[in-house]
Amino acid sequence: MVVHFRLTSPPRLTAPVVQLLRDRAWITNLTLQEGVVLEPPGDLVECDVAREKAGDLLRDLDRIGLCAEGGVVVTTPTGTPFERARRLEAAAPGHPDDAVIWEAVEAQAEAGAVPTVSYHLFLVLAVALASIAVITDSAVLVVGAMVVGPEYSAVAAASAGIALRRPGMIGRGLRLLLFSFAFAIAVIALLALFARWAGLVTVDDVTRARPNTGFIWHPDQWSFVVALLAGAAGALALAVSRSATMVGVFISVTTVPAAGNLALGLAFWERHEIDGSAAQLALNITGMVIAGAAVLLLMRWRWTWVTTWSERVFGRQSDLAED
Repeated sequence: MVVHFRLTSPPRLTAPVVQLLRDRAWITNLTLQEGVVLEPPGDLVECDVAREKAGDLLRDLDRIGLCAEGGVVVTTPTGTPFERARRLEAAAPGHPDDAVIWEAVEAQAEAGAVPTVSYHLFLVLAVALASIAVITDSAVLVVGAMVVGPEYSAVAAASAGIALRRPGMIGRGLRLLLFSFAFAIAVIALLALFARWAGLVTVDDVTRARPNTGFIWHPDQWSFVVALLAGAAGALALAVSRSATMVGVFISVTTVPAAGNLALGLAFWERHEIDGSAAQLALNITGMVIAGAAVLLLMRWRWTWVTTWSERVFGRQSDLAED
């Protein structure tokens, strides 16, 4: 897998940029168009780079000043069906699926801490689904609520902030978690009060034995273990850009279902439901943040060593390419 770099360079930096790119064996399809950039005036440089080395190249470009004075756009092609790309991937150390572009991780985590309208709406809808799951004792709706919930982006922001030493990102991620859950729970609690007044929901619907959904407000040691595993999986998926894996993280932990149960507990003022749900919610968020930060810290410290060691065990890509 290769990534495409589109660089807009002020004329005084073009020569150092081109020289930097020419010196790399894991770069191909290098092109230069002088004077084609109109605003701001400059040159256009493009190339294809082995994904494993994209982070190194970004740091080198930043070192010579292009990130500050020019423009850097990195995209992933949908396909690269040419022989040079295959040889490029084989020449770079490690496997492209294991490559971590830390600049992209930071950007994605930073975006996950932004309190957008859509984020809050998704969380309100997810908590509403979870509340209905509690009332109907439906395990299917619990899973649906987990998938709809967007909260892991804020968890990832807090974890990445710890690993990358970005205190501001940590604060933004935790604030988004706190205020978004408080808002969603308050909205659903008010709706539950209305449903109670209208006779749609009774206290028995909330407090009766629920064999399919009772687990969402009964935290135990396994709840924390699951949160740790889910946080680790989510951090790894974030680092290596495996978005499909995130769905498994969403349906692993009971953050949103606990919030839905908490909203109902507040509406009917059932202390056992409130305390258990709040504990489950706090336990899951804490476990995910801790595990996510630990995985990202370990990856920053030892990931290159791990991927290099794996080549000794499983063989280099160049060896596989010759088979």
